[in-house]
Amino acid sequence: MANHTAPSGVERFFDEGEIIVSKTTTNGIITYTNDVFVRVSGYREEELIGAPHSLIRHPDMPRSVFRLLWDVIEKRDEIFAYVVNMARNGDHYWVLAHVTPSYAADGRVVGYHSNRRVPSRSAIDAIRPVYAALLAEEQKHERKADGIAAATEVLTSTLRSIGKSYEEFVWGLTNADQGGGRSC
Repeated sequence: MANHTAPSGVERFFDEGEIIVSKTTTNGIITYTNDVFVRVSGYREEELIGAPHSLIRHPDMPRSVFRLLWDVIEKRDEIFAYVVNMARNGDHYWVLAHVTPSYAADGRVVGYHSNRRVPSRSAIDAIRPVYAALLAEEQKHERKADGIAAATEVLTSTLRSIGKSYEEFVWGLTNADQGGGRSC
């Protein structure tokens, strides 16, 4: 099940006090959504449960960032990332996502939990050119996997050149507006 709607170019918003929540299996199949996710995405809960989380992937979102996200969470670490998602009708919405593994009582990873908050406009303005460069690199390659690998190298090189990890980069954008530590 994929979102085949064309992007509308219209941005939608949710309130700063709201949190979009979803849970997935280890393969990214949605097992839980909260009412904020349902409302902002424009899908009915029945359409979301059992669907791949990639259902809301916006075509302007670089796959290389998702590759990084999966690499991190599969190592049992958490990640924060700026993500542009696409609603059912083609509208888009930006989030600051916090993704963590979910564990069974015996310590096995059984899925992933994501909380998404409203990002600052300045963080979105700063991340857009980075994501545009990654997406442009991905699109230069005929094979999707080659594009993801090449864009991942661009991201790694960019971060290396500024002397930051991805997490430090994300938190630098976040803290520039908030003037402090993590609020997520």
